[in-house]
Amino acid sequence: MADRSFSDTTLAGLYDALNPWGPSEDFYLGLVMSAQSVLDVGCGTGALLGRARGAGHPGRLCGLDPAAAMLVQARRRRPDVEWVLGDLRSQRWQGAFDLVVMTGHAFQVLVGDTELRTCLAGVREALADGGRFVFETRNPAARAWESWTPDRVREVPRVDGGAVRVRHEVEPPVTGDRVTFTETFTSPAWEHPRVSRSTLRFLAPDALTRFLAEAGLTVAEQYGDWGRAPLTPTSAEIITVAEIAP
Repeated sequence: MADRSFSDTTLAGLYDALNPWGPSEDFYLGLVMSAQSVLDVGCGTGALLGRARGAGHPGRLCGLDPAAAMLVQARRRRPDVEWVLGDLRSQRWQGAFDLVVMTGHAFQVLVGDTELRTCLAGVREALADGGRFVFETRNPAARAWESWTPDRVREVPRVDGGAVRVRHEVEPPVTGDRVTFTETFTSPAWEHPRVSRSTLRFLAPDALTRFLAEAGLTVAEQYGDWGRAPLTPTSAEIITVAEIAP
């Protein structure tokens, strides 16, 4: 899932170059291919569901995203997937999906308690009996934001040629479980840089478990990396597989 900054059409066109396919996508693709019906919340440009359909997934694949510019990219990728504009506050499904996923650290965009609870209630409602909700969030103990410094510049190619340089800068001080930062995108082809400002929430495992329990969900499995290693205090990721609580 792209954050809200990718509602910009130009930045949406860069999203796949900024977020190439990797081990996390392989992890989720295996889950999608084993489920009959899948909802991807914050589907972005649709890479996951598009790959699944291309690999022969015969069932229902539905991508949900609040950014119209991202869904333009998704529809171009695979018109034979169901792409829906909105979020779990504006769209509701009753027991329609065997699997709900939130990839690309999309869960961390849910900054407020009310927003988070609303999303989880929507996930619970969308799950069929026996269904699973799978998502990941960065482990706050790993303090990933400390590496988001202006001197670490990425360069990614533009679709129309040339390149875009991207740098991050965290806004101090970092307190509690929320981190605010800016991303600055520059290109010789643009008259001005594009700057986005985002806030992400870094919830610890015990807090995740409490929010899930409030929504009627329980943790079935948790991993610390995409190879399914156990979650430890130093793990970079908290990869959670949740199911409907008994």
